[in-house]
Amino acid sequence: MSLLIQQPGTIAYLAPEIPALSATFVYEEMIGLQNLGYPTISISVHKPKHPAQGQDELFSRTYFLYDQSAVMMVLSGIFRLPLFGFGTLGKLISDMVRCGLHRPDTWKLAYQFLAAVKLASLLRSKNCSHLHVHFAHVPTQIAMYASAMSGVPFTIMAHANDIFERGLLLRQKAERAVKLVTISEFNRAYLEKIGVPKDKLAVVRCGVSFPILQPEQPFERKNCYRLGTLGRLVEKKGIDVLIRALSVLKDRPYRIELSIAGDGPLREELESLSRELGVADRVKFEGSMTHGAVAEWMRGLDAVVLACKKDANGDMDGIPVVLMEAMSQSVPVISTKISGIPELIIHDRTGLLAKPGDHQDLARQIDRLLDSPELRGRLVSEAAVHVESEFGRDVNLKRLLSYFPKDARQLA
Repeated sequence: MSLLIQQPGTIAYLAPEIPALSATFVYEEMIGLQNLGYPTISISVHKPKHPAQGQDELFSRTYFLYDQSAVMMVLSGIFRLPLFGFGTLGKLISDMVRCGLHRPDTWKLAYQFLAAVKLASLLRSKNCSHLHVHFAHVPTQIAMYASAMSGVPFTIMAHANDIFERGLLLRQKAERAVKLVTISEFNRAYLEKIGVPKDKLAVVRCGVSFPILQPEQPFERKNCYRLGTLGRLVEKKGIDVLIRALSVLKDRPYRIELSIAGDGPLREELESLSRELGVADRVKFEGSMTHGAVAEWMRGLDAVVLACKKDANGDMDGIPVVLMEAMSQSVPVISTKISGIPELIIHDRTGLLAKPGDHQDLARQIDRLLDSPELRGRLVSEAAVHVESEFGRDVNLKRLLSYFPKDARQLA
């Protein structure tokens, strides 16, 4: 089935931070729609703390909702309220009572309601026919009120932290939206279990835009292997587990070096751990990396390893896009049996999986992968087929567009 564009309406995108280094999938999706002929506008709750490099043009045309002081935001929202908000005050009051007036997050809804007045005005002035929201927490709390004020329908893309740790009013959000789509069957089942209506749920992957590349040469045994991991240096990424696994393997007949791309609050702690375990000479902290540099970095790796785990607050990754990108580049992948990751990495078919938090099991999987050129070759071959057919950007844009109103898209 091909996409035929016939005067599509303007689609507004809303996310916490655009263009953020840690959420490249948001603007990649927007670019995909623009390439198909869909006009879009970019709206961000905050200005990004760590903006994606090379996206100056997108940054310059992004509207920021929280671009004023809190006092000015409140005054501006109150001033515009008669034009947009009076008819939806009942929803706000009902939501606040439902959440419980003793909770701090409840009172934040009132502030987000006033931000929604600003968003509603923007949606109308730009003649938007649809609003698509990435993340089901704060952006959706603003969007659901703005939709009611402006009459512009909205869809939600839920990821991980926004439902597992910050899942406020999820049932009500889904009922008010055209659809609540999420990145995995694991998430869909979780949302249904907590009471989100089944008919409001669907799965749309965060598709990759890298072209599928075949291995440049057959895999072979080596004297030194280079592993890589990428992500914010926080607990749920399990980088401490990966460093411990590396220490288990330091006496193998081959040398393993680890490249850690990303930055975050645990960097000093992780550097100290690598010294404590005697592997500091094998671990390199690369710091933050631009999205454009990721593909080249990956092609210099023998495997990408993400030791994802649940953190102390219950937060965990959904399906990290970096794994999809590695698979598209014919780089073998290893991760853990958590959340939606087994939907991408099918153990012993498209990659290898270890138990979350178990550095011994992770070391076994790394050793197994590096010890067998035949296994690496088989895994990358099946991974390329799987990621293109299920996680490719084009196929998931078609899925997403099928949930947009007819005046925002035309399918043929």
